[in-house]
Amino acid sequence: VTMGAAIAHLRHHDARRQELRLLVVGPRGAGKTALLAEFGHVATTLPARGFPVESVKCKNMSLIAWNTGLEQKCAPLSSHVYKSIHGLIYVVDSTDRERIGFARDEIARLVRDRNLRDSVLLVLANKQDLPNAMTVMEVAEGLGLHNVWQKQWSIQGACARTGNGVLEGLDWLEEALMSLEAS
Repeated sequence: VTMGAAIAHLRHHDARRQELRLLVVGPRGAGKTALLAEFGHVATTLPARGFPVESVKCKNMSLIAWNTGLEQKCAPLSSHVYKSIHGLIYVVDSTDRERIGFARDEIARLVRDRNLRDSVLLVLANKQDLPNAMTVMEVAEGLGLHNVWQKQWSIQGACARTGNGVLEGLDWLEEALMSLEAS
């Protein structure tokens, strides 16, 4: 399954929703840009907070990636951005054992934000194709997902460059969002 096929699948998400807004976050170098590039042209802006924001729009979907890095920590995003988010995609580099603690702290910060209480979380454990990549279970443990995220969440091994594993993650995210709408 190619990344393009995964994106085409998500593009057909419930047409009743005016726009599906997903926030894509994760440490610099984790693969957020590679993930977004499969959607088409990536628009990059530099907001006042000082780090790039990449966005892609297609059909009923808008993905926004805040390109944060360890040295900057993830500056809190404005409440109006969080309030309009339906789901989070957290991309983590499965080979970066040194910064897994930073990723854990960033996810813990997201959990504490009251505006995200109804959001679902998909973690893409990216770069699974590389040698010395942590297993999906090691990434989940390193991020503390079982202890921290009390909402719906899933972790999926992936390779954003080739699309491997992404379709499965997007399928889960689509089902989770549809079940939230139904309740």
